Amino acid sequence: MGKKKAKKEKKKYGLGRPGAAERVEVGVSPIHGKGLYARKRIRPGAYVATFEGEPTRKDGMHVLWSLDDEDNPIGVEGKNALRFLNHASNPNAEFIGLDLHALRNIEAGTELTIHYGDDWEHID
Repeated sequence: MGKKKAKKEKKKYGLGRPGAAERVEVGVSPIHGKGLYARKRIRPGAYVATFEGEPTRKDGMHVLWSLDDEDNPIGVEGKNALRFLNHASNPNAEFIGLDLHALRNIEAGTELTIHYGDDWEHID
């Protein structure tokens, strides 16, 4: 008889720290496709959630680039709801490492946005 292959368990991705799932949800965006929305008010400077996914060396639609402790670029292919963050020239959130924080008061129902970088300066 042949050997049975072990089922590979699919890794589950959350949003980081406890309570993060209560703060945000995915919805239809007027900016582009889907977006990330505040479920309740988020105060300036507050932690929102953590970008989680698989390490990658290739750029892609849902890849977040950050720097490690030695300033080497690291890419993470997003697998949680934060992969739906859209660009704005005047964003209301920013990443510190892989953690998303509010830049200003974000009311419930408001889409969270980040600035994608210099290549996106001409796009609002």
